[in-house]
Order: sequence, then C-alpha cells, then structure tokens
Amino acid sequence: MRGRFLWRIGAFLGFLIVVMVLVFTIAFWVASRLTGGPPHGGFFRVGAIVWLVVLAVGIAAGRTFRRAVLPIGDVMDAAQRVADGDYSVRVASRGPAEVRALSDAFNTMADRLQATDERRRSLLAEISHDLRTPLAVIQGNLEGLLDGVYPRDDPHLTVILEETRLLVRLVDDLRTLALAESGALKLQREQTDLGVLATETVASFQGQAASAGLTLVADIPADLPTVDVDPVRIRQVLDNVIVNALGFAPAGGEVRVHCYTEASEGKRRLAVDVHDTGPGIAPEDLPHIFDRFYKSKDSHGSGLGLTIARNLVIAHGGEILAQSEVGRGTTIRIRLPVASRSPSQSL
Repeated sequence: MRGRFLWRIGAFLGFLIVVMVLVFTIAFWVASRLTGGPPHGGFFRVGAIVWLVVLAVGIAAGRTFRRAVLPIGDVMDAAQRVADGDYSVRVASRGPAEVRALSDAFNTMADRLQATDERRRSLLAEISHDLRTPLAVIQGNLEGLLDGVYPRDDPHLTVILEETRLLVRLVDDLRTLALAESGALKLQREQTDLGVLATETVASFQGQAASAGLTLVADIPADLPTVDVDPVRIRQVLDNVIVNALGFAPAGGEVRVHCYTEASEGKRRLAVDVHDTGPGIAPEDLPHIFDRFYKSKDSHGSGLGLTIARNLVIAHGGEILAQSEVGRGTTIRIRLPVASRSPSQSL
C-alpha cells in the first residue's frame, strides 16, 4: 500500500512537471512562429526563465515529496501493520507540523490499542483461571464418586453444589461487568430509601459476620432522603463492598456501615461509608483496588466485586472511592445524588 501510494504521488508530480515543460515549450514555439523568424535573444531569455521556473518547481516538488509524502507513506505502512494485529509499531515524528501531528496521533492510538490488547489478554487469562479452579474441584469430586473413592453422601455432593454456585456467581458477575462497561446495562430506577436498603443489607450479613468473629455495625439515621436508583443494583453494590470488608477484617474486628448526607458545590449527595478494621491497603496498591481481577495475596474472591460496584455506582451518576491507612483499616465511600423528585412522582 505504501509503495503504491508513493508511486502514484511521484507519478502525479512528474506528470505536472512534464505538462509544464510541454506548455512552456509550445508557447515558446508559437511565439517564435508569430514573429516570423527564429527566436532572438529575448525569446532565449524567456525560455531560460521558463526552464529555471520548471527546475525550481521540480526541486520544490521533490522536497515536498521527501518532507510530507514520505512520512505519510510511513503512517500508511504502520496503519496496515496495526490492521494486521501488530500494535507495537510506531512512526517517527518528522515532516511539516501537520504531518508530525498526524504521526503523534497515530502513535497515541497505537499505544491505546496495545494497552487494550494487553488488558484483553490478561482478562482472558484471569477468566480462564477463575473458571478452571471450580471446574477442577467439580471434576475431581465427580471422578472420586464414580470410582468409589468418595462415598456418595451429602458432604461430597455439597462440595460440588457450592462449586457450581461459585461458577454461576462468576458468570453473572462477568455478564454484569460486561453490560456496565459497554453502557448496555438497563437500570430500573425508582425512589428508594437507601437507609432501609442499607439496614436490610447489613442484617443479611450478621450471621456471616458472627461466624467469622466480627462485629457488623449499622450506623444509619432514620431521616435520610430518597435516591432515584435501581434498588437491586445498589443492593448488589452494598453486598460486594460489605463482603470485601468482612473478608479483610480480622477476627475480633469490626465492620461499620455509616450513611449520611453531604453537600458539595450546591448539590446534595447521600454517602455510604463501609469501614473495616483490617490491615489496610498499601499506598501503591490503593489506586488499583477497583481494577478487574485485582486481588491482594490474602484475597479469596474473584477480584470482580469492587470493579462491578464501581461501574454500577458510575452508571447511577455517583462515585466510589477508597481511603486506607496501613494498620488502621480501609473505608470504601459511595456517593449517590439525592433524588430531585418526590416519591409520589416516581415511575
């Protein structure tokens, strides 16, 4: 493609030069014929000037070809390599300012494509690993049952059932994440009392907290304003954040869920803080806790919970952030805009 493009540009410039030479030559010949005699010194001077102009045009065309056309050809060649799947290719920034801007834009695009491709490969590897683990457990237990190594009793069947539930949760999480990141997630918004929703969520985790030796506290006032959200999705957010907090709080520790309102730049927002008394998160790890499949060495989850929570909160026009101090625990803060309409106006 690059060679054909350069050949066409070169042929076009050469054609222009040839046309100019022919036009000036014919004009010079016609003028000499009209004078009725051979060209005199004046005509020779005009002819010399014409040839000098043609020469100057040829030199300018060649310089333009080298400075502008050749770099564009480099970009075309690199674009073809990217189309073939080579995202590592880059082009040198040279030539006029406009061509340099084109080269820089191409390199930026290639950087982003390469990063996206690397994330895609990493995502596929992580998904394969997380799917393979429960499948291996299921396969091992089924083979043991069929071979008579394990008795066909409830404990061994329960292990298989729990692993299948884990697979279902993982697939559901992947589907939710894909919908949220693509903008295809449909929210069934309604006026929701977040205080009631948070209280119910905390109550559902009291048994899990007690069995882990943890105290789960709900610090939720009764006069919170309503929010215009999808209660099922926000419940999923709270579930994921609380599960994460319970997983890191040590035995004897505490997880506190605190709801309150705040105002910023003239806008009211409802905030939910989920604080745990766990070991905290190192400063270098803190910016990555909402990344897909990011897991600390002590984590046993899929690494999708906080990523899904972030995407669901953003889909509602809110924000989620993390604050942590090593040795003093972590706080996940969720902010949602307060509903601008009354419950009687809800759909």
